[in-house]
Amino acid sequence: MPFPDALAFFASRQSVPAKVIAAPVPSGEELTAILTAAARVPDHGKLEPWRMLVLQRAALDRVAAATFAWSKALGKDDEAAAKAAALFSGAPLMVAVIASPVPSEKIPALEQTFSAGNLCFGVLNVALASGWAATWQTGAMATDSAFLQANLGLTEREYVAGFVIIGSASSMPPDRPRPDLTRKVTWLDA
Repeated sequence: MPFPDALAFFASRQSVPAKVIAAPVPSGEELTAILTAAARVPDHGKLEPWRMLVLQRAALDRVAAATFAWSKALGKDDEAAAKAAALFSGAPLMVAVIASPVPSEKIPALEQTFSAGNLCFGVLNVALASGWAATWQTGAMATDSAFLQANLGLTEREYVAGFVIIGSASSMPPDRPRPDLTRKVTWLDA
């Protein structure tokens, strides 16, 4: 059974640049509805190899400061460190999708990672379809285990699949060029 409204949404969906996403943000109830719908992702074996952290203002400010210090410790100049920290300081609300692989002889870790990636895409698209501005980002700290353990409470085996920033758009740039599918799709019939 086709869903023409859903197809029209996906044919025109566009992430919103983080720099134009501001308050207001979804209420707790609205965000719970977004996360509930987004969690309907492929998950072979029903392992739920992911979890989500909702970062609100105080947490965003704390992680921004930690990101700035982490960047400086890596030898970055003030401008580069401030840019890395802006991922958090500039966000009005963020959902960190945490890849949390589950030991399994049957389900490969890579497939579990794809499930977490699908969750990022789900949070992004459900937020957009709900009328909010949203974008999916990462950053160098997303794979730094020590940073993630100290600042987001992750375990040693976890990492960030993506940071989804959600809020309201202060403006919207024109759509970017889309892939030329004649260069990206190969049809095999034998």
